[in-house]
Formats: sequence, structure tokens, C-alpha cells
Amino acid sequence: MEQHLQGKGSGMMSLPVEIKVNIDGNVGEALSLLGEPQGPVRKRLVWFAESRSGIADGHLLLDSRVMVRFRSGDTPDELTVKLRPCAKGQLVGRFSSPFDEESFEYKIEEDWSGNRQVVAASATSSHPQGVLLDSVAPGADAAAPLAARQLQFFRACVPAVHATGLVALGPIASTKFSDVPLDDLEVDLERWTVADLDFLELSIRVKLKDEEKADEFEARAKRKQRKLESAVMDHGLVISENPETKTRRVITTLVANHH
Repeated sequence: MEQHLQGKGSGMMSLPVEIKVNIDGNVGEALSLLGEPQGPVRKRLVWFAESRSGIADGHLLLDSRVMVRFRSGDTPDELTVKLRPCAKGQLVGRFSSPFDEESFEYKIEEDWSGNRQVVAASATSSHPQGVLLDSVAPGADAAAPLAARQLQFFRACVPAVHATGLVALGPIASTKFSDVPLDDLEVDLERWTVADLDFLELSIRVKLKDEEKADEFEARAKRKQRKLESAVMDHGLVISENPETKTRRVITTLVANHH
């Protein structure tokens, strides 16, 4: 069950907010309507790891709100363990607040998509380009490269979930355009393609300003969300109303196709 935010009294609103809009259907046409984005482009392959036993018996990490994601491509490789949605009470000890270490980043942020507002916590380790490819190969143990901090995150915040016997599912082809002008916004666009699925996600991030109160920040983030949604529709695009996240749709498809 999703852990929805409890409003400005919850103390959550000072977290950075990532606001997302998803486009289904003809993504090529959508990109054309957006003016064929120029500028920095990142091409990567994405895998999600699931438990071998969980795939067999239908108990996925995803059902425990846990995602293990690999990225490899034209930037350093990344391995991310994400808990989404999560309750603030789950984030304990060292993981109750964000921190950075060498080749490691722990983030807590809000994830907004339409009326869906949840909290997400993610622990990401970075690796030299191509290093993670062996871990996503057929037959490999996808849990092997998990960093000590990521294993600690599992034990502290989702103790019922065990990061063992993982198999990587994918790859998903990802193309990301950064800082694309859309009206007076700068938007990140990411296209995911796998099997018969083709998604385009538009996103912006909103962070708390110095001296800004929580309710002021919430109101500003909501204005940004309305502005993004209006800009998308003004370009003739249709916002997806599918209630499932694109991650769930992709992982479900990958599990169904796994042999």
C-alpha cells in the first residue's frame, strides 16, 4: 500500500521533490511535438534485479516496495537500491537523512506523478564504466556488487527483504535528454524501450530555497507541477492515466518474459 504524504504538518515537505509526467503511445511523435530535443544526451542500458525464488513463486522485491537497478552506458555505471514508497519511520539510523560518500550517494525525496505523492529513499553506488556488465550477465549473481552501505540499507530499513540470489532482468534501452527548454521550464526527458513497451517520462526537480517555509515550498512545488502538466498538454501530448508506475509495468513485463 502506498504511503501518501500527510501534508505540511508531516515535516516531509522540506524534501526535494521530483515531479514526473509520463507519456504513452507514439513516443517518436511526442518527441517531434517537443521539437526534437537537442543538447546533452545519455544512452544507457537499464536492468532490474529480482530474486530468483521470488520470480518462481510470485513474491517479487517490487511487492516489498524495493527496487534494485543497474545502469550502464556512456557514463559511469550505477547500482541503485531504492525503497519506494516508504514511510519516514522506516528510514532509521544512518538512513534517516541524506548523505554522500566517495562513489556513494544516499537520497530521500518525494516523487510526484499526478495525484500520487510518495516518499522514496535510494542508495546509489557508482562504478567505472562497464564494470557492472558481468553482474547482469545470464547466470550471474546480481547481488554480488552491492556495496556495504547498500546491504546496511536493506538490513536497517527493510529487514524482511534479503538481497541474495538476485538475477538481472533486461536490458531496457534508456535515452535521456537533460535540461530541455519547455516553455519557461528546464525539463529532463527519458525514454525507456523494452519488449512492446515504449515510455517517455518528463521530469523536473524542485528543492527548498533558503529561508523558505514548508508550506511555501509545497505551494511552489504544486505550481511547478501544474505548469509542467500544462506545458505538456499545450504541446499536444496526452499524459498517461495508467495508475501503475512505469517501473512496475516494466518489471512485470520482464518477469513474464523471463525463462
